[in-house]
Amino acid sequence: MNSKDFAWLTSCSFYIELSLDNSNEKIDGIFMNCQGLQRTQEVIQICEVTPQKWGVKENKGRITRTKIPGNDNSNNIILRRGLTYSTRFWDWFESIQQGNWAKQRQVISLNICNNSMGRQVQARYELDGAWPTNYVLADIQIDKTELAVEELEIAFEGMKRAPLPDIERSFTDSF
Repeated sequence: MNSKDFAWLTSCSFYIELSLDNSNEKIDGIFMNCQGLQRTQEVIQICEVTPQKWGVKENKGRITRTKIPGNDNSNNIILRRGLTYSTRFWDWFESIQQGNWAKQRQVISLNICNNSMGRQVQARYELDGAWPTNYVLADIQIDKTELAVEELEIAFEGMKRAPLPDIERSFTDSF
């Protein structure tokens, strides 16, 4: 075990890697916010009556409870970014609506970067079978000077933390 195993990661910079139709870019989106990245394991509780007796005069068995893993589940994630000229995410969402769901499921890499100028990837999560379920353009008001925000909700089937090649990791990340 080395000191890099205990380095704390900040989540102030991250991007999404995916290969969308009509896209030659490695990075299709840099986002301001990601919510809901969660993977859970259901718990199934089984109750059994064993033949073990509790007392001398008891004729009933003992009840035991065992917990075993059930189905795993992934929440949808919600990604937010400032509205850009790019229509890649809208086109992806629209292709799902047109019935191309099976062809448009993607493997998405969510890359969390450090704060250095090089923005080196420090952690990577891969989301399998991802597709957009909701597209929202935040409220736009003429009297506000806020950034127009695009929001995309993405469903996915599987999630894993992917290992990084040593080349991508910075050796300056330590305690």
